[in-house]
Amino acid sequence: MIIRAARTTDQPALVALAERLTAFDLPPWRRPEDISTADARDMIAAVTAGAADNEVWIADRSGIVVGCLHVLATTDFFGTRHAHISVLATTEAAQGSGVGRALLGHAEAWARERGLRLITLNVFAANSRARRFYEKGGWAPEMLKYTKPL
Repeated sequence: MIIRAARTTDQPALVALAERLTAFDLPPWRRPEDISTADARDMIAAVTAGAADNEVWIADRSGIVVGCLHVLATTDFFGTRHAHISVLATTEAAQGSGVGRALLGHAEAWARERGLRLITLNVFAANSRARRFYEKGGWAPEMLKYTKPL
């Protein structure tokens, strides 16, 4: 497997991988298509822009896209410049095969290359599979976001 920069020709794969981000029970006020459309749109925009601090990477096995990573440098509310993983997704077939771990490792190396000492990501509370995956990799919750539909 190789991890390479995403290209504009990867758009169909990025759209399909964004749809995987909703493969769990979402809160009733969230629509899967809103989430996947927004994530796909942001990844495609990052690929098109070609900015060094906002990149999308593809996990490729023998010419087949099996995962993607969208990572960017940003500044949080506290003024800390850090890396943020906007999207980490694998195909269903690649789930559990090490693709996600490789992409996380790539994100960590990406952050270190930029001198960033913190890396963040968001995960839905109900996405227990993803939460277990991240916690196994040394990640820990920092804040909780509470939501109340009106």
